[in-house]
Amino acid sequence: MKWLSLLATSSLLAAPAAAQTIPSNSEMREHTREHHGGLTLGYVEGERLEYRSNEGDPVFLWDAQGWYGGDINKLWVKTEGEYDFKADEFEEAEVQALWSRAIGGFFDAQAGLRHDFAPGGDRTFAVVGLQGLTPYLFEVDSALFVSDDGDVSARIEAEYELLITQRLILQPRTELNFEFQDVPEYGLGSGLSTAEVGARLRYEIKREFAPYIGVSWERALGDTADFARADGEDPGGVSFLAGVRIWF
Repeated sequence: MKWLSLLATSSLLAAPAAAQTIPSNSEMREHTREHHGGLTLGYVEGERLEYRSNEGDPVFLWDAQGWYGGDINKLWVKTEGEYDFKADEFEEAEVQALWSRAIGGFFDAQAGLRHDFAPGGDRTFAVVGLQGLTPYLFEVDSALFVSDDGDVSARIEAEYELLITQRLILQPRTELNFEFQDVPEYGLGSGLSTAEVGARLRYEIKREFAPYIGVSWERALGDTADFARADGEDPGGVSFLAGVRIWF
């Protein structure tokens, strides 16, 4: 009788454990994949959506990007351009579609296509580049472009965020553009063609929504400046900025 009593007691104790649902092998693999970089996510950011004084010739500038994918592979879409209020037309606009692959903890290698919409005519480029975070937390976006006419150019953008408070942030930014040959039909000369240096002071009302003010100095250089003067344009100037940064 004692043996039967012990058997009954052990059966009752084991019953709750036996009743538990054990995940299948496929479910366990999926759980492991999701917690080791296998999640597919999306992100959209309007980095610069701003009004520029442009020394009496005001423009609206947009610079936005977004991605969809996992930790290793992503599809990026980037767009930027300017709308001239006085001329009531788009001065320039570009869209890029890039496949991106992580090559380390802080940088992605990117390749794809870029298409420009410009008064001088549309152009399409092949793109290869690197985007990521350098030591000392500088955000860098660099790319090499080859147009459908064989023209080669490059662009380097770098910015840094200086936290004045947890919500008030100063962001210096630099952009350099290079041409490897003259492209007179688009007013571009070989060498360092344009440079822009600026700073934006933003206040994050919410992390996803931050209005800002700022100032930017932009100048065409070398033969590009000569092309601008020949067209009766000022090769450089200072703009005061007001805009908003959003992401979701």
